[in-house]
Amino acid sequence: MIRYTLAAFALLAATPVFAQTDAPPPPASDTLTGKLAGPDGADLGAITVTPAPNGVILRVEAKGLTPGWHAMHFHEKGSCADEKFASAGGHVHSMTPVTHGLLNADANDAGDLPNLFANADGSATAEVYSTFVSAREGGKLPALMDADGSALVIHAMADDYTSQPIGGAGVRVACAALQ
Repeated sequence: MIRYTLAAFALLAATPVFAQTDAPPPPASDTLTGKLAGPDGADLGAITVTPAPNGVILRVEAKGLTPGWHAMHFHEKGSCADEKFASAGGHVHSMTPVTHGLLNADANDAGDLPNLFANADGSATAEVYSTFVSAREGGKLPALMDADGSALVIHAMADDYTSQPIGGAGVRVACAALQ
């Protein structure tokens, strides 16, 4: 009887191992990256977007910015092709009309992010969590890596989090297409 109990236990203990070998290996990395560039193509740093439960974690490591606060937003297209970064399109969103502003009770702008502070030497490092987007398609949130990708855009001024359409953030001064 003990022998049969041990055999049954061994079979049950091994079952998860067998099930794991049948599963496909996980992807090498779901992390998205991008190189920040200025309007003249100058290297202004890098970004990393890491998938997280119910959103993403964005890490920004920037240089060459003017000191002070800067708005940053996820934009709907993965292109930084022109010097005004208009090719990045508008903010990531899932419905229209788009209402901007983290402090706006009617906001539905999935590209909204907190402001970024650049030090006196123009460097800025931040890590923020967004519950408005997902890294890839397949969930309830708008995906950064949809058919046309997305970009992170940094603006010349701070976002006031309420005014339309971009919170008074001014011109686009840096852009990173996500890959």
